Amino acid sequence: QVQLVESGGGLVQPGGSLRLSCATSGFIFSVYHLHWVRQAPGKGLEWVATIYKTSETNYADFVKGRLTISRDNVKSTVYLEMNNLKPEDTAVYYCNVNYGGADYRGKGTVVTVSS
Repeated sequence: QVQLVESGGGLVQPGGSLRLSCATSGFIFSVYHLHWVRQAPGKGLEWVATIYKTSETNYADFVKGRLTISRDNVKSTVYLEMNNLKPEDTAVYYCNVNYGGADYRGKGTVVTVSS
């Protein structure tokens, strides 16, 4: 059974930092690409970043230079380091894996950027 559990969100001031984690189970983590997506209040899902099974990375234009995605294949965990956060980064953040042709996400972790 594929499971993903996000954590690490919270309330942070503009310019602050957070580190999100996503613990996974139920699939062979090391051979899958992992993604972070987000959903801002009143908006649809938005892709944020991808880390491929090779550990190569790709980012949405709006986060380049501020966010870093990484993975630990031993812990089956993917991370999102977020720096210089802006109010427009306020959203629920989800990690995502496409397994067997279906997208799986956890319940998400809430990031609120506000003074």
